[in-house]
Amino acid sequence: MEDNTQTYQPTQPEPGPMPEQSQGDTGSTPMDMPAATPPPAMQPPVVPPAAPASDDNLAAETNAPAAAEPAEAGSPAPGGADIDYEQEFVKYLRYERNMSPETIRAYEKDLHQFMRFFCKETPEIPHPASITTMQVREFLAELKERNYKPTTIVRKLATIRSFYKFLMRKRHITTNPLTTIETPKVEKKLPLSLSVDEVEKLLSAPQGTAFQPARDRAILETLYSTGLRVSELTALNVASLDFSAEVIKARGKGSKERVVPVGSFALQAIKRYVHSREQTHTPDENDPDALFLNRFGKRLSSRSIRKILDKYIKVTGLNKKTSPHTLRHSFATHLLDRGANLRMVQELLGHKHLSTTQIYAQVAKEKIKESYADAHQRP
Repeated sequence: MEDNTQTYQPTQPEPGPMPEQSQGDTGSTPMDMPAATPPPAMQPPVVPPAAPASDDNLAAETNAPAAAEPAEAGSPAPGGADIDYEQEFVKYLRYERNMSPETIRAYEKDLHQFMRFFCKETPEIPHPASITTMQVREFLAELKERNYKPTTIVRKLATIRSFYKFLMRKRHITTNPLTTIETPKVEKKLPLSLSVDEVEKLLSAPQGTAFQPARDRAILETLYSTGLRVSELTALNVASLDFSAEVIKARGKGSKERVVPVGSFALQAIKRYVHSREQTHTPDENDPDALFLNRFGKRLSSRSIRKILDKYIKVTGLNKKTSPHTLRHSFATHLLDRGANLRMVQELLGHKHLSTTQIYAQVAKEKIKESYADAHQRP
């Protein structure tokens, strides 16, 4: 049980019933004699008795704050008022969870939106412990009213859950307002993948041996041949490739490395690009090991890869919803179509859980059904 006993603070004593009475004198001074003590303003304080009064009376007499109430559930930990919890969470994602920069930015953006939802009436950002379950529900309801996709709402809710689990683990708060909030069920949509003919059309779009078309062809070939994520592709260094072993060392989520085989077409495209690059471009001195460069010699960003793909989607007239990740989906789907083992595909994609890879098996089944329906039509 918390001790609410308050330490007594000495105060200026109240004057006695008779102004002429001397402090500390047991007797009374005759009325015709002057007081033997200094004026009240100069009097030294009287030491109070050892036994304090009750808490309520003592607080009233001393003007000292009353004893602190026991901390409510969910209240901030002592000494944590000046902590930037959002930045602490970002550091946790970066250094303890080893998440990719893109994932961290997504978490940071979602958390920023959540915390500032409660700043409509005041610019002050609330302490995470002051946010209630009802307020979290209000935030989710507003997302729905603003026509956010269900998958987006689920993602933002996952971010908030991770944030509060982090605060609980670090003991910055004592209760979690999300414990009674259930994650909405979202129907899983099958990922978009291109047919083999569509992939061939896309990969053949960059024409020429100059730096830019050679680079673009190498990028597209590598994405399809390896199933790399865009973040993994942009992180490749020249030393990441082993031409003799025909493999690439990729650094995936959580900074986990995996070795991925590369097809002969992709290897040839990369060799042509590297040769062209050596003739025309010098890598940035601050990042000399980068494999895929922009026209200024700097490492290509994920956004630049998307722009390159969009250019060739427009040229070939493919589905505008095609993204760099579509090539990863196509890679996995085509492997399974040709009889690859699901576990092997899991390893190649760098999936932590097999359940993530199983979605591609469903894509393969749907394609079989479509092929059967097309080939077995009855009048």
